[in-house]
Amino acid sequence: MIPLLLWLALAPRPQTVEIAVIDLQTGAIIQEGWRDPAPVGSLIKPFTAMAYAAGHQYQYPEFVCTPGVCWLPAGHGHIGIREAVAYSCNAYFSHLASEIRTEDLTVVLRRFGLGSFPPAAGPDAFFGLGDTWRVKPLDLLRAYGELASRGTEPGVTELLEGMALSARLGTGKAAGDGWLVKTGTAPCVHAHHATGDGYALGMYPARHPQRAVLVRLHGGTGAEAAAFVSREARE
Repeated sequence: MIPLLLWLALAPRPQTVEIAVIDLQTGAIIQEGWRDPAPVGSLIKPFTAMAYAAGHQYQYPEFVCTPGVCWLPAGHGHIGIREAVAYSCNAYFSHLASEIRTEDLTVVLRRFGLGSFPPAAGPDAFFGLGDTWRVKPLDLLRAYGELASRGTEPGVTELLEGMALSARLGTGKAAGDGWLVKTGTAPCVHAHHATGDGYALGMYPARHPQRAVLVRLHGGTGAEAAAFVSREARE
């Protein structure tokens, strides 16, 4: 028989789900979620892409993600920006980050109400690695709402199409078709430490978003957090 204390230590702990929701038409806060700024991993990637696009005539590159250089061991193969957003390809965004200056990214972040990029952050933080770039949930929801409102502007359409593809086939597919979804996984900052936290930001409906939902899943992945995005809309 396993001793009680050992059993308690080994037993799986329930995952904590935190949710923030805003109405994109009125700006009303429906649910605040957590308050402290937190690292949100790959949710920074669309803004990194915008910084790249601004310096490259709003044209995104094609790229080959080879085995062993991304979170997906087999690599993502030949992809463009839409697939890179949908599958959250670290190799693709590392390539973009290599051609972006910190000050250029800060210009984009400020435009979307996300402040300045942390001076101490390294280049990997440009695409969401580490825990130095942190943001409050409501600020992030408003930033994505602003992104959706600029859907006809150069460089934005492709990002939103990538989020729609994510909901259909990519890392956000647990949310389901009809959403715009971006996922991320980041270091855990909870007092009860986990290996990481999963984040998923969804906007619905995809064509003309009315509501934005941000989920943080303690001890989970962004792909797992995406399941709670559409669940929130049903409740």
